[in-house]
Amino acid sequence: MPVETTQRRDAAARPWFRARSASALLGSIAVFALGSGAHAGEFFTLKGHGGPIMDITVSRESGRVASASFDNSVGLWSGRTPVWLEGHDAAVNVAEFIDGNRLASGGDDFSVLVWDGTNGTPARLKGHTGKVMELAVSPDKALLASASWDGTIGLWPLAGGEPEFLTGHRAGVSAVAFSPDGRTLYSGSVDGTVRIWDIGSRTEKRVLVRNGFGINTIVLGGGTDNAAAGWLAYGAVDGVTRIVDLKTGEPISDFTLDRRPILALARDRTGTRLATGDGHGFITIIDTQEWRIEHDFRATLDGPIWALDFSRDGGTILAGGIASIVYGWPVDDLAEFDPLAGSDPAFLRDPAEMENGERQFARKCSICHALTADGGRRAGPTLFQVFGRKAGARQDYQYSRTLDESDLVWTEETIDRLFEIGPDHFIPGSKMPMQQITGAGDRKDLVDFLKEMTQ
Repeated sequence: MPVETTQRRDAAARPWFRARSASALLGSIAVFALGSGAHAGEFFTLKGHGGPIMDITVSRESGRVASASFDNSVGLWSGRTPVWLEGHDAAVNVAEFIDGNRLASGGDDFSVLVWDGTNGTPARLKGHTGKVMELAVSPDKALLASASWDGTIGLWPLAGGEPEFLTGHRAGVSAVAFSPDGRTLYSGSVDGTVRIWDIGSRTEKRVLVRNGFGINTIVLGGGTDNAAAGWLAYGAVDGVTRIVDLKTGEPISDFTLDRRPILALARDRTGTRLATGDGHGFITIIDTQEWRIEHDFRATLDGPIWALDFSRDGGTILAGGIASIVYGWPVDDLAEFDPLAGSDPAFLRDPAEMENGERQFARKCSICHALTADGGRRAGPTLFQVFGRKAGARQDYQYSRTLDESDLVWTEETIDRLFEIGPDHFIPGSKMPMQQITGAGDRKDLVDFLKEMTQ
């Protein structure tokens, strides 16, 4: 297995290393119980991330919660207190518990990281050449499957050994799920298909679904941990939410509404409830025994809902999206809650309300960078007092090796040049996304805004 051990720069200075010994990182973290800090039947929030919430997962064994974020980190929650797992070099799209002592995560850096409670250092599984969008663990905990936008499915032996990559989709793979017996893998893709794979022979068996538009997410149900699943639900770019028979591919039920795309699906442990999250900020709860909508809840006015999971007892639905907060609602009382309407992040504000320099910052910088001394958790370091600062100098952020070893100093001229030709040309190998500001006047307005706001 291509594995690279990832050491954190200045690890001793980082809060999660200081707070807990490495051996206690996963193994001793307290369960997020609705009885401690958040009571059953109450709305609650988990705050601390510095970017949108991309995934939420609840451990079937312990009930603990993990959240994956655009801020490059995974949060493990003890009550409302997070422990941060930091190892990705870009946004984290998915987190998945392997067992009571291990957790896996995948991100925009093309990597899968496996976090082990016996030490604080993740193992980096390398082989994908595109974003890792979803993970699934085989029922026997022997195999980890990864869905990647490079068009492949990675199969990683968790006890060690070389990975294998399944090919057959004609576009990026967005979703994977094992059958309850672990012998079959299901995958959903941007190519609009759901395919069935035989794990024993590592071969494609057949195409189960041809939707036409891309498949974002899939969930299996209708069985138990020891019995074959009976149905597969999928959510698609065109707003389709459909349940099909796993043997025939024939539709069982359809809950397509005039909202798209469908971005998240979750099933409770009993399989009696299915939840969907869409681009308009709605969470729909479906009764899978009678195939009827139980709740159709406008969760947020700011949409979308990217992340969903049920608490271990099924009484709470946890969700996340464009805000940097994990929300939890009691399922039975969803009708009593109004949509959340928090303050918009800068990148969502109306550009007409801003001066041009602020508008350029909102469009190009604000989702990754803060302007204050305490920048919080963001995908990039704070820009506070950036002028005259050597690149890679802040001790509270893990920079790319390119910036760590650079002699670059941030000035009016270097920031202007950064956006004139783009980070990929100005600082090849850095984490900064490819983007430019072509207008000289726009760049000057941005620099003037930064000079004013970062002193």
